Amino acid sequence: MDLIDRVNEISKRIKTLGTTLQTEEATKNALIMPFIQALGYDVFNPIEVIPEFTTDHGVKKGEKVDYAVTKDNEIIMLFECKKFGAELSPGHASQLYRYFSVSEARFGVLTNGATYMFFTDLDKPNQMDAKPFFTLDMQKFEKQEIDELKKFTKPSFNLDEILNTASDLKYTNEVKKILNAEVENPSDDLVRFFTAKIYSGRLTQPVLEQFRLIVKRAHKQFITDKINERLETALAHPELSVKDNASPSVLLNEVSVELDNGVVTTEEEIEAYNIVKAILRTKAGASRIVMRDTKSYCGVLLDDNNRKPLCRFHFNAKQKYLGLMTDKVETRVPIESIDDIFEHADKLVETLNEYG
Repeated sequence: MDLIDRVNEISKRIKTLGTTLQTEEATKNALIMPFIQALGYDVFNPIEVIPEFTTDHGVKKGEKVDYAVTKDNEIIMLFECKKFGAELSPGHASQLYRYFSVSEARFGVLTNGATYMFFTDLDKPNQMDAKPFFTLDMQKFEKQEIDELKKFTKPSFNLDEILNTASDLKYTNEVKKILNAEVENPSDDLVRFFTAKIYSGRLTQPVLEQFRLIVKRAHKQFITDKINERLETALAHPELSVKDNASPSVLLNEVSVELDNGVVTTEEEIEAYNIVKAILRTKAGASRIVMRDTKSYCGVLLDDNNRKPLCRFHFNAKQKYLGLMTDKVETRVPIESIDDIFEHADKLVETLNEYG
């Protein structure tokens, strides 16, 4: 079962059990322990998931943080839990803040079972940041957020990789919040910026309010137009259609990628991808076999993870090559037609098995 399926199960549990969870312990048992388990950590192994973890801190002796998660005998995450429905803010993470500075953990998680705030020390070493770099709402999430969550799973956890992307993720989320606020209620600065480019008259308060409505309407129309363009592309090319129930923000993100990177996915690459997926789907769920196109080659990955390449298609020249992977090292094999990929089925399965 993929991570997104496990998260969906917990999300359904929130809907059915949420209002019955009146205590912190009930929230832990019903929601938070299953969440930690979904990340691949054994909540019934006190060596791997330590409940009521204690680390003395100055004059604060015997204080406990709810869970400490370990990997390879090192503490990697601390969880501070609140009861379901409790308000969450960095100010409610006092114990987590104290424990962070005296343990080797680089990630602290504040949660009420429905929302998970992930903190680290981007601003000052060994001091937990005031703001989370990643927040997951279990009742309203998008695919890219599950991709970020995958980095915290036991099989994928890599401290350096997470820290390398944490800063970008933190500030990207902050910018998204600002953009969302500007779309809903454009600020005076933004309205003046646009108005100055298209209006030569004096900017009085009535004019400002008139253009505020225009800017708000233009923002939303711009987003709608981009979504419609993406949907029209999907209808014209069903093999490239977006996933069911994709949200507008996901669609807009896909549009941005298509507009910005200049990559064109050919019908041959799509056909080749479908052949690889057909070969491997008996060994791994079809949803785990993901195509990611670039300007130089078209790659097929396991779990949409760059560290798990399955093969590559080099179809941009007269001679086509299939890139086969051994220990993540590529060997190019010339092929005459897309059907030749079937001749390398055993090698593709072997590569898949390398990732467990």
